[in-house]
Amino acid sequence: MLSLLHIENIAVIECSDISFHRGFNVLTGETGAGKSIVIDAISAILGERAYRDMIRTGANKASVRAVFTDVPDLPWFQENGVEHDPETVIGREIYLDGKNVCRVNGTLVSVSTLRKLGIQLINIHGQHDSASLLDESNHLGFLDAFADDEALRQEYSRRYQDVAQLRQQIQKMTMDEGEKLRRMETLRYQIGEISKAALEPGEDTALEDRRKLLQNAEKLSNGMDMAVECLYGSDDADGAAGLLAAAERELARLARYTDAYSPLHDQVADLMYQVQDVAEAVRDARDELSYSADELEKIESRLDVIHRLRRKYGATCEDILAYLDQAQKELDEIEFADDHLERLREKLKKAEAAAWAAALALRERRKSAASELARRILTELSQLDMPRVRFECSFTETELSPEGADGVVFYMSANAGEALKSMSKVASGGELARIMLAMKNVLAEKDQVDTLIFDEVDTGVSGRAAQKVAEKLRSVAAHKQVLCVTHLPQLAALAQTHLLIEKGERDGRTYTTVTPLDMEGRKRELARIIGGANITDNTLKSAGEMLGL
Repeated sequence: MLSLLHIENIAVIECSDISFHRGFNVLTGETGAGKSIVIDAISAILGERAYRDMIRTGANKASVRAVFTDVPDLPWFQENGVEHDPETVIGREIYLDGKNVCRVNGTLVSVSTLRKLGIQLINIHGQHDSASLLDESNHLGFLDAFADDEALRQEYSRRYQDVAQLRQQIQKMTMDEGEKLRRMETLRYQIGEISKAALEPGEDTALEDRRKLLQNAEKLSNGMDMAVECLYGSDDADGAAGLLAAAERELARLARYTDAYSPLHDQVADLMYQVQDVAEAVRDARDELSYSADELEKIESRLDVIHRLRRKYGATCEDILAYLDQAQKELDEIEFADDHLERLREKLKKAEAAAWAAALALRERRKSAASELARRILTELSQLDMPRVRFECSFTETELSPEGADGVVFYMSANAGEALKSMSKVASGGELARIMLAMKNVLAEKDQVDTLIFDEVDTGVSGRAAQKVAEKLRSVAAHKQVLCVTHLPQLAALAQTHLLIEKGERDGRTYTTVTPLDMEGRKRELARIIGGANITDNTLKSAGEMLGL
């Protein structure tokens, strides 16, 4: 669960430490006091997007640090090389230049990696989630989340990919006769042009190296002659090989008189042999050096052919030959397209049959789950002061698609005697909030997330319905940590931990503070929520009654 949240320089919060507890935690305060800032800070620690606009004016960076207790040893820790600790500390720093630094138990992680951990620690439900119920394209996702059908969906996805790939191949091969003839003519020309050149792998590189040598042949010849003369000598002077041989003979003679000169003789002898070997190699290389203007002309002509091909088909001879191979395969496919198409169509039939089998298995699981989901949601809604509501998942069969072969729309009737209609046509804001709360409660039982955050999900709810929502959240808090931002006194009265968010001004700057309330503070805050700024004895009395005082 989330135990501690430390916020620095986020919007109007300069520095604040907020302690949360097990059970039902509520955050209240005037509109604009900064309740959403606390939720934004928690979202940042979960790896959601954070903007530099969040940074308090005048500060260089903003930071959030959260302490989670009783964190299980999730596979995420081992997969990302982070040491597991039941008391996990997550930190995030947001800089003006847009840079983010995230740490989990002291180990640096990326924002995307942090997000994968965050969704396993906290589930945030805001007002936009209720609106998402109006978008019928989301309904299948809600059902799948409840159905726990991941294995069946993965199996179907593999089968559907086979179908999609075969359909793509067939579409690619299906062309009109004129287009087919034009493509075959183009391919035959390209194949003939490349084949006529009779390229060899690496030929272009070898020719360019040879051309460079021939272009500098005179310089090479002169240099080799000079090297041979330096090593062998000339009529007027001794070369290095001769001088070393003379030195070796003298040191050999001296070594006969004393062993002290033997090491020197050995070193010079080694040098002499090495120089003699080099001298022979240089002389052989000079003798082998041959060139002619005719050879250079032939190389230039050959490279011109290769250059024209490289401009059309690839950067190297290997690329050109690879293009040739691909063009030949494509030509073969077109020439034998009818046979190939027939084989592909047979494969497609089998692939579609397998995909339909997987889709039907998925459909059965979804339909079974839909009945259970409707039953569970109706039970929840009856506890949320909607005893006469009817709810069902309506199925329509579709063609094979990435999600399966099912269309799912949630239908409901909020009042007795009214026909079932699409939820978007009959649900009011307050009803949507309660339906979403019911769905969240049902889905929460499927996951291991220990902390649920409800950000003003009570919009449009009042009176007896508000009391039912409050009781439901208190019930959920019996086995989950619940954090709720609310304007309803019914919710605040049932909280086990009540935090007040207030905005004030000091030295010309706006500051937001978060204060845990004792029982007297809770009574005054409830009185404010009930009656507004004018707190009277009657509102205080009503607040006390709500708190059981």
